[in-house]
Amino acid sequence: MDPFTDHFQSPRNVGDLARPDARVEVDNPVCGDRLTLALRVEGGRVVEVAWRVLGCSGAIAAASAMSEQVKGRDLAAAGAVDRDAIDRALGGLPALKRHGADLAAQGLRAALAALETHGGVE
Repeated sequence: MDPFTDHFQSPRNVGDLARPDARVEVDNPVCGDRLTLALRVEGGRVVEVAWRVLGCSGAIAAASAMSEQVKGRDLAAAGAVDRDAIDRALGGLPALKRHGADLAAQGLRAALAALETHGGVE
């Protein structure tokens, strides 16, 4: 099974965190996809990631791939996960699904910024 189909059919880290250190919601105003992302951090490392997507298969697969890339990493390494890294983890998204990787990367940037600027939960 290719990585895109695997992440779409068996998404990882879907759900909510009871007491996240950061929780953000981002959306794509063009297509309407919405991502809610929560992180729990201990000792400068992402120890838990949870997300929910209301959107297409690309957004779901991208959120799943991003969550796997971030979980267990220190904040600097998590911050290096970008659209291209998410796209590569999914085996290269078709052009019509790349907005999913953009949304996942946008959510991650927002969550990490929330940790820095105002304690996390928006």
